[in-house]
Amino acid sequence: MTAPMPELLALIGPMILFAFSMTATPGPNNMMLTASGANYGFVRTLPHMLGISMGVMVLMGAVALGLGALFEQWPPLQQGLKVAGSAYLLWLAYKIATAPPPNQRGPGEDARPLTFWQAAAFQFANPKAWVMAISGIASFTLSGDAFLVSALAIILVMGLISLPSISLWAGFGVALGRLMKTPRHWRVFNAVMGLLTAACVLMILS
Repeated sequence: MTAPMPELLALIGPMILFAFSMTATPGPNNMMLTASGANYGFVRTLPHMLGISMGVMVLMGAVALGLGALFEQWPPLQQGLKVAGSAYLLWLAYKIATAPPPNQRGPGEDARPLTFWQAAAFQFANPKAWVMAISGIASFTLSGDAFLVSALAIILVMGLISLPSISLWAGFGVALGRLMKTPRHWRVFNAVMGLLTAACVLMILS
């Protein structure tokens, strides 16, 4: 039996609104995309954006298959993930905050945006991505035989909406990058973006 089409179609609008509100609002991903867009440009940030979208979709699929239930059975697992995510996020924040201006990077310096795989893997340590995954699957899936089709629907909607939503932040970073004319501007900008990224740890540990 497939999902009742009227019920499933009625969920599409709310799914789109949910996906946009979750992916277009501030969080670790969007802070890093803003910094990446400013420092590396939109095109070089594309793998980062694609990795975020794919990572969120895979995470939602894992939650639909029962991964989220592990946290209920073993709370230390969730706490360990929070600590690991916080440590990794602080390391990324440090890299952003200490990045030199684009025109002052030497040939030996690691001046690269986050890769596709790094961005995808980060979603499993990103608390906002877990909120999106768990609340999305819990709120928009139908019961019984309709579960699989409705789960695939919310995962697909999240993937389709997230990419243009997060692209806005990378584009915003590109626009900010064009405003910065001196090395001091870049140092202040990178320091602020690093601090904002680090501040997301408060959300993880709260």
